[in-house]
Amino acid sequence: MGELFGTDGIRGIANAYPMTTDIALKVGMGAAHLFRNRHQRPKIVIGKDTRISGYMIENAITAGICAMGVDVLLVGPLPTPGIAFITTSMRADAGIVISASHNPYEYNGIKIFAGTGFKLPDEVEAEIERLILTGEIDRIPRPDVADIGRAKRIDDAHGRYIVYLKNTFPRNLTLEGLKIVLDCAHGAAYKVAPAVFEELGAQVIVVGDRPNGKNINSGCGSLHPGEMARLVQEHEAHVGIAFDGDADRVILADENGEILDGDQVMAICAKHLHARGRLQKNTVVATVMSNMGLEVALRSMGISLVRTAVGDRYVVERMIQDDYCLGGEQSGHIIFLEHSTTGDGILSALQILAVMLEAQRPLSELKTVMERFPQTLKNVRVAQKRNIEEVPEIMTCASKIEDRLGSDGRLLIRPSGTEPVIRVMIEGRDETLIETLAEEMADLIRKHFNRPTTATAEGSSCCS
Repeated sequence: MGELFGTDGIRGIANAYPMTTDIALKVGMGAAHLFRNRHQRPKIVIGKDTRISGYMIENAITAGICAMGVDVLLVGPLPTPGIAFITTSMRADAGIVISASHNPYEYNGIKIFAGTGFKLPDEVEAEIERLILTGEIDRIPRPDVADIGRAKRIDDAHGRYIVYLKNTFPRNLTLEGLKIVLDCAHGAAYKVAPAVFEELGAQVIVVGDRPNGKNINSGCGSLHPGEMARLVQEHEAHVGIAFDGDADRVILADENGEILDGDQVMAICAKHLHARGRLQKNTVVATVMSNMGLEVALRSMGISLVRTAVGDRYVVERMIQDDYCLGGEQSGHIIFLEHSTTGDGILSALQILAVMLEAQRPLSELKTVMERFPQTLKNVRVAQKRNIEEVPEIMTCASKIEDRLGSDGRLLIRPSGTEPVIRVMIEGRDETLIETLAEEMADLIRKHFNRPTTATAEGSSCCS
């Protein structure tokens, strides 16, 4: 990670560094500079979610791109995977997404897709960052006024994406007779998602479809699926579906209102594809955050699990490298490489619905393929990010926790790629034990990475 680009592009509080119009302008200039020599008239797609700051950042990026002699295709609010699709469909040189995904509306972000629909390689992001931070971007010659880029809106982007999504659903199946609760998180899917499921025949009860620029992800969507799950029970629906702000993730609820995460979705889909000989190399790719229960379930089916660093880009890179077709994250970011170049919440929901229909079994039965190990996650906000290996006390405590867990559990400590947060994840069979150990480690991190206000009481430490 660099100063600007993290694991998922640039992200931060809107109108504060690095999410300022000045940086956005230069990101547009840098991207245009790198791509403008590929065609006689290069073009870059720009889309966004529903945050109020999206207007400001969209205009700044557009100005930077046009200033370097590259055209802009504006698609407006559209899910991140939809922008990746439009980028390839329009044969654009790149696609830029203005979104902070699951974060509150105060945040915004910039991530870039190559013309192939895959996220930019680290080295290309690093070059854009270098151009900006060294000031070289300001010294690059600009085109003559006659060659300045133009911006135009693509009015049928929603329709193109809807048709694409419907074509990923088996043509011999229909959603007629299914009642679905759909939570769009007041985000980028608020128009597209209801249309997809309704056009395939479902009865759809939609919530989270009234964005006002400030309510994205607020008490709704995949981060807050409780209301969606409650509505499933209230309306006696067959399934609940919740997206995050840019709709690249999905969290489900079965007909009883019980929540399913991305690990359970992968287990269900892996079993289905494996039984039909469509799971390439009998392997699923997940991150180090995926539950041990997924690994155990897949092993019992003769399926291997490959783990990567956290971040969908690393999952996709491994899938491409070793020719795998299914991967994802516990958060609900699932990649079906047969259909898409990135995680797509709507597409993932369609694949699960297809499994339900083909198996003629409700989601409550399908999810029994996997038993989740108890898992606890502590997000420790820190004043500074340092390598935990530089702190002997933390490393000693980690070693003792791992000894306590044995082979039935694991500890993972990692810094967030988008926030000043260190995540502590522990899983094992004893829920009380893992909660105690996780809080112990979180306190120790607070002690060393912030002002020492919450040091663990002497003699009460699980690591003592």
